[in-house]
Amino acid sequence: MKQLIQATIAILVVSALLFYAADALSAGGGKSGKDTLTIFNWGEYIDPDLLKQFEKETGIHVIYETFDSNEAMMTKIQQGGTAYDIAVPSEYMIEKMKEENLLIPLDKTKIPNLKNIDPYFLDLPFDEDNKYSVPYFWGTVGIVYNPKLVGNLDFSSWDDLWDPSLNRKVFLVDGAREVIGMGLNSLGYSLNSLNGHELREATDKLITLAPNVKAIIGDEITPLMINNEAAVALTWSGQAADMMSENEDLDFAVPEEGSNLWFDNMVIPKTSKNIDGAHAFINFMLKAESGAQNADYVGYSTPNIEAMKLMDKEVVSDERYYPTEEQRDTLEVYKNLGPDYLGKYNELFLEFKMSIR
Repeated sequence: MKQLIQATIAILVVSALLFYAADALSAGGGKSGKDTLTIFNWGEYIDPDLLKQFEKETGIHVIYETFDSNEAMMTKIQQGGTAYDIAVPSEYMIEKMKEENLLIPLDKTKIPNLKNIDPYFLDLPFDEDNKYSVPYFWGTVGIVYNPKLVGNLDFSSWDDLWDPSLNRKVFLVDGAREVIGMGLNSLGYSLNSLNGHELREATDKLITLAPNVKAIIGDEITPLMINNEAAVALTWSGQAADMMSENEDLDFAVPEEGSNLWFDNMVIPKTSKNIDGAHAFINFMLKAESGAQNADYVGYSTPNIEAMKLMDKEVVSDERYYPTEEQRDTLEVYKNLGPDYLGKYNELFLEFKMSIR
């Protein structure tokens, strides 16, 4: 009987420990709460010193995690295993997250520095009245190239990428929307096309680009272009700025047929356990000083007009990275295509990738 009682007590103790552990895991591993802020952002997309400044000013400890695609970010938030307080999705993904009820509406009374944002970047169709999101960075998709390696090509047209002289000299970013969009734009079509004929025509044209493609890659495209491992790359404007700061021979162009105008915004996911801290962080990042410091570090274009006043005038007047409103009229924002058409874009992108030998 004594052994039975001891065994029963042991089982109860183990059960209690397991329950406690499960409860801790369901609360995000005990890492979320009013004294902690868990941020989910793209890699190399914030000045680490700003995180330290925020911690010093508020006493809130920051846990910082990164993702490499909007889809990966959304999946992890949907799973709910980590209590993310801040995430930085792109415009089309914000639309999707709203539809999936994954976002908390913002309390703008807690974000007085929203006044620093250029009105051009507010109240956009993907988040009217900025109910759920606040601008973080923006930019374009274009072509970075080394004029010394491409002859007379200036990439004022997407068709320059198909020039026979570029055999095995072109890098492409590993993104279906960017690459299929490039193919569509090169034919004069919308990069949000849902027309099957247009999508087929764009893919067929991309397949003829295969001989010029050296590789389709991710973030490693930056050091490779800096080291002149290729002559040309399809990339984002901020990534191009990083390359050009390290290799003065490089230049950047947005073809005249049009391209993507993208926005990354800060949101508060439904997983948040520190909503007040999340608002405090957003407001901190919207300070003029924070915006300028972050833009100088990351290299992307800031929507913060007060921050721009503190930045190098040569940088903010460079129309390659801060295109005028007239130039922006030729650019398109990605729309949420829905799961069926997003799957179609991914299928066509895979078909193109498989054509590269």
